[in-house]
Amino acid sequence: MDSAVSDPHNGSAEAGGPTNGTTRPPSTPEGIALAYGSLLLMALLPIFFGALRSVRCARGKIFSQEYINLLLSMYFFVLGILALSHTISPFMNKFFPANFPNRQYQLLFTQGSGENKEEIINYEFDTKDLVCLGLSSIVGVWYLLRKHWIANNLFGLAFSLNGVELLHLNNVSTGCILLGGLFIYDIFWVFGTNVMVTVAKSFEAPIKLVFPQDLLEKGLEADNFAMLGLGDIVIPGIFIALLLRFDISLKKNTHTYFYTSFAAYIFGLGLTIFIMHIFKHAQPALLYLVPACIGFPVLVALAKGEVTEMFSYESSAEILPHTPRLTHFPTVSGSPASLADSMQQKLAGPRRRRPQNPSAM
Repeated sequence: MDSAVSDPHNGSAEAGGPTNGTTRPPSTPEGIALAYGSLLLMALLPIFFGALRSVRCARGKIFSQEYINLLLSMYFFVLGILALSHTISPFMNKFFPANFPNRQYQLLFTQGSGENKEEIINYEFDTKDLVCLGLSSIVGVWYLLRKHWIANNLFGLAFSLNGVELLHLNNVSTGCILLGGLFIYDIFWVFGTNVMVTVAKSFEAPIKLVFPQDLLEKGLEADNFAMLGLGDIVIPGIFIALLLRFDISLKKNTHTYFYTSFAAYIFGLGLTIFIMHIFKHAQPALLYLVPACIGFPVLVALAKGEVTEMFSYESSAEILPHTPRLTHFPTVSGSPASLADSMQQKLAGPRRRRPQNPSAM
């Protein structure tokens, strides 16, 4: 959530201090009042008129559920193909024969010329990546036409894996705050209202993993599904990944906190399924996952006397082995191997950066 702050680019209540080696003229009380008043007015206008228009919108829906589902299907069709291609690429590389005619490609966009030329997009990929993209497209078409639960799960697993891989928490305190907030959020929207359950059941999009409970009776055409939201996988997953990086930072050749939090996730999810089966009612999985995933590792840290180290650990302060970091946004590579090579080259050699205003945020 963005907070209301003074913008140093256009003057502020603290204007007059040195910025970029120069002194800004102080803002007048009238100018400050005009700026804040304008922000207040712009905030009120969409709320007031949006509320009025929502009354008319509620009387007759502009888009039916079918059109919304179609829009979501197309959106996740594209994202799902890209995510699945990125997921299967490392595994597929093992199946290509040594004599496979693999050719390198590069998609390059630059701006400027001469000394001022700067890369905007530098995307490297090869023939193997194109094969993975083609296979993922087949799954995408299958999902788009049939909405089959297997295709849905392939996309959902790809989204989850990429989420845990690419979304990084920087410290344990932030992770505890995030999980604690979503713990309350999940409980309210499942027990306090029927919104969460309605959305999960109504929208035909790979935002959840599903598995038929009548698979043994109906086979692949089964339609009585149990479901698990992707948020219940990704949110605890990025916290568990943080603890794995903490394990590595300790340099003790053990993954105690990772295995502890992983076992805690299994326990929490198993408890969720058990409670859901007993009471025959949807359960907020984070109600059981958050206490387990936070509590178990903290207890281990208490037993080992490493609580201080755990909560003072900063993931962003170091580059762990075999962890490629993007150092020159948005230069990226198509395959994980080429990405690692590219990042190592960027770290090893000097790079030209566009001169920037130090006050830019």
